Amino acid sequence: YYDYRHWDDGQRWEIIDGIIFNMSPAPGTRHQVISMKLSQQLFSYFAEKGCMVLAAPFDVRLPDHENEDDDDIRNVVQPDLSVICDKKKLDEKGCRGAPDVVVEILSPSTAKQDLKYKLLLYQKHGVKEYWVVDATYKILTQYRLGSDNQYARGRIFGEDEVFQLEPESREEDA
Repeated sequence: YYDYRHWDDGQRWEIIDGIIFNMSPAPGTRHQVISMKLSQQLFSYFAEKGCMVLAAPFDVRLPDHENEDDDDIRNVVQPDLSVICDKKKLDEKGCRGAPDVVVEILSPSTAKQDLKYKLLLYQKHGVKEYWVVDATYKILTQYRLGSDNQYARGRIFGEDEVFQLEPESREEDA
């Protein structure tokens, strides 16, 4: 993360397990429209719950252990949308630790990262829900972290289906 903060080349970058990924070119119009519409919906839903909804470019640092120095962090991503309910994770640099919900909107240049590397990264670091939006096929795939800290097979929603956030299960409800 130390090196990442000192790059001044005008490009957007992410680091996953110490491997550098270029996020250029910038997302297209359709991508941005979807991002804005989802942002509005998420903001409305989470505002009354005290959560923050933040859009890229916004750094999410995922340390491998709680006391890891920021400069040594090997995972820095810029999800299209992040929902953070624990405000202690927020600082001037972005978010340190797993957001509650991460949304990635597929782009041709980043689809492999989103579907392979980031899915495993978000699972490993405890992101409760990971949504992947495929604008081409008009589907949203929702991954929820199970009690085994693994994502179950993704639930797929088409454009003609209503997607609703499921209330989190509570131990006292079990």
